[in-house]
Amino acid sequence: MSGITFLSALVLTAWLYLTLFHGKFWLMLEREERNEPRGPENLEGWPRVTAVIPARNEADMIPRALTSLLAQNYPGEFSIVLVDDQSSDGTGAVARKLAESASRKIAVVSGKPLPPGWTGKVWALDQGVRFALSTEPPPDYLLLTDADIAYQQDVLRSLVARALSQRSVLTSVMAKLNCESLAEKTLIPAFIFFFQMLYPFARVNEKVASTAAAAGGCMLVERTALERAGGIGAIRGALIDDCALAKVLKTEGPIWLGLSERVMSLRPYPFFEDIRRMVARSAYAQLRYSPLLLIGTVLGMGLIYIAPLAIALLAGYPANILAAMAYFLMVIAFQPTLRFYHRSPLWGFALPLIATAYVGFTFDSAYQHSMGRGGFWKGRVQAEAGKQ
Repeated sequence: MSGITFLSALVLTAWLYLTLFHGKFWLMLEREERNEPRGPENLEGWPRVTAVIPARNEADMIPRALTSLLAQNYPGEFSIVLVDDQSSDGTGAVARKLAESASRKIAVVSGKPLPPGWTGKVWALDQGVRFALSTEPPPDYLLLTDADIAYQQDVLRSLVARALSQRSVLTSVMAKLNCESLAEKTLIPAFIFFFQMLYPFARVNEKVASTAAAAGGCMLVERTALERAGGIGAIRGALIDDCALAKVLKTEGPIWLGLSERVMSLRPYPFFEDIRRMVARSAYAQLRYSPLLLIGTVLGMGLIYIAPLAIALLAGYPANILAAMAYFLMVIAFQPTLRFYHRSPLWGFALPLIATAYVGFTFDSAYQHSMGRGGFWKGRVQAEAGKQ
C-alpha cells in the first residue's frame, strides 16, 4: 500500500468514526424544544429564578434582550439583574429606563473596575451573581445570559422544567446565531458544526462522560451547586467561561447542553472580518495557548477536512476513491446543520474551503496573543491571567 493510499484509508476511517461513533454529534438530536418536560403541577413547585446579564457597551442590544426576558410566561418568581460593565455608550441608562416600566423586577448594578486575574465578562457575572444571592430569599436558579440573546416566551419555563426533571446543575442552550449576510451564510453553520464535533452534546449530557461544555449565552445554573463549586470565582481567569463553568459544575452533578430554535442571538456578523474577530478572540485559549496544540490542530484540520477533497482530485486509484468516500461522508454529516440554518445542501461541498478559513482564524488568534492582544473584546485585552 502506497503512502497516499494509506493516508486516504486513514481519512476515511476517521470520518467513519466521526459519523458512527462520535456521539452522533452531526445529527443535532439534543434540542431544547423536543421532549419538553411538563414541570411542577402547582405554582409553589416552581423555583425562584434570577437572570444575570453582564453588559458592556450593549445599548443597542439591551432593549430587545430585556424585553424578551420580561415576556417570559414563567409561573414562579423571576427577576433580572443587569451589570453595567463600565459601559461608555449609556447601556446602564437604557436598562434603567426599561426597568421603570417593567412588569418584573430589574436591578441595574454599576460594575466595578476589573481587578487583576479576572476576565471582563466573568468579573461582571460575579458581581451580578453576588447581588442576586444577597436577596432574601436567594434564587434557586440563576439564568446566566448575555446582553445579545433573545428568548421566546416559553423558554425559561422549559429550561427549569428540564433542570428539575433531570436534576441538572447546569442546563444550557446554544443560541441560534444570525445567518443572513454572505459572511454568516458561509461561516456560521460550520462554526456550530465544529463546536459539536469538539464537544458532542450527547457526551456532554452523559453523567459518566468527562466531556463538559456549555453555551455562555444561556446557562441555567442551580445556586447550591454553584456555591459548592466555589462560585463564579472558580473560573475567574477563564476566557472561554462557559466551558470552564461546565467543567467545574459537572463535578457537582449532571449537566445538559442542547440547541434551540427559540433562543436567538441578536448580534449580527455582516462581514467576514467580524467572524474572524469572534473566532480569533478565543481560539488560541481553547488550545491552552500551546504552540504544540496549535500545530496538532492545524494538522488535524488538514487531515480531516482538506485532505479528502485534495486527494480525491489529485491522486490515482485507489487513493482517490477512498478519499472521495471520506469527502462525501463529510458532506452528508454537514447536512443537518445546514438544514437547521436553512442553507442549501450544496454548501456541504464547500466545507474544506470553509475549514481552511477557520484554520487561518486559529493562526490569527495565536498571532494576536503573541502581539499582546489576546482575547480582545470591547476595548479590553483579556487573555487568561498569566498567559500574556
